[in-house]
Amino acid sequence: MGSIRHKLLVLTLFLTSAASAQMAIKVNDNVNLKFGILLQTQAEELQDAATRGYAQNIFIRRARLLLGGQIAPNLTFFVETDSPNINKSLTTGTKNTQVSLFLQDAYVEYKVRPELMIDAGLMLTSVSRNGLQGATTLMPIDYGAYTFAYSGPTQSSAGRDTGVQARGYLLNNKLEYRTGIFQGMRDNQQRELRFTSRVAYSFLDPESGYFYTGTYLGKKKVLTVGAGYEHQHKYRAYAADVFFDHPVGNGAITAQLDHVRYDGGTFLKSLPAQRDTLLELGALAGKSKWMPVVQFADRNRADTSTGDERRYGGGVNYFLMGHNANVKALYTRISPKVGRKSNQMSIQLQFFYF
Repeated sequence: MGSIRHKLLVLTLFLTSAASAQMAIKVNDNVNLKFGILLQTQAEELQDAATRGYAQNIFIRRARLLLGGQIAPNLTFFVETDSPNINKSLTTGTKNTQVSLFLQDAYVEYKVRPELMIDAGLMLTSVSRNGLQGATTLMPIDYGAYTFAYSGPTQSSAGRDTGVQARGYLLNNKLEYRTGIFQGMRDNQQRELRFTSRVAYSFLDPESGYFYTGTYLGKKKVLTVGAGYEHQHKYRAYAADVFFDHPVGNGAITAQLDHVRYDGGTFLKSLPAQRDTLLELGALAGKSKWMPVVQFADRNRADTSTGDERRYGGGVNYFLMGHNANVKALYTRISPKVGRKSNQMSIQLQFFYF
């Protein structure tokens, strides 16, 4: 009887009353499970450059289920599913009513010590900071327009790939490194694997965790510079970025600049040599929970002006409950070097709990 009572106690599902509460199952001091959800509902108008008409949509941008936890001392895991763009209209004149649930992230991590952690599974692999940010803490509505330019050509899944990587924190957690081997493009079974590597140094408060944060909303003082490199066969990518987040009075300023050079060569022909730049700026207005934001993205191909494009975005966020509940609005002017300009207006409601 005592054994049964003990098992019932340690398997009790609880929700704490703290602001950072998590829904969790605690089995013992070494085993626990945490549950979460991300829901982003979005309204959007996107102008067709040729017809000048607008495609109008109200759809589910992301619907994710999150599961994480610890299964042994120093051994943790994270699994996340996604059902994106539910009910968004398609070019065929129908809605995307087929709800597809697929695996977004699935990896385990063994922490030898803070200086060395081993991750294995399906995970984000970008060389830039924006590509390694979690969708739950983005400052604008979404990632930069060209942040995942590598994803399709490398046969990745929403920027994710399967592989093994080592990462860790040195110099009082100021210096972070990540280096790994991933599947990459499998045009033939004997193709060499994809190598990725990244380093980042935090001059103020250190940053930790697999996913970078898009804005800390004034809760940290951060100045981090980073650089990344990856290659597979004749494909190369180089990245450099800087991120700044600092409280100002009762508010905060957030800024990010990412620059990536891709060259798929004759190997990844759908990823021609190009320079992609992303700039994001935001200012949290005191205790009002309002944050005006600016997002600028530029794609510059080396061989031709066809495909070159700039996107200028401006909008405002209202952080009702920080990243747990917020509303974001963004207007974007899409300006290709060849062709007509167009407009995009988006409003998104986010609910997140983990």
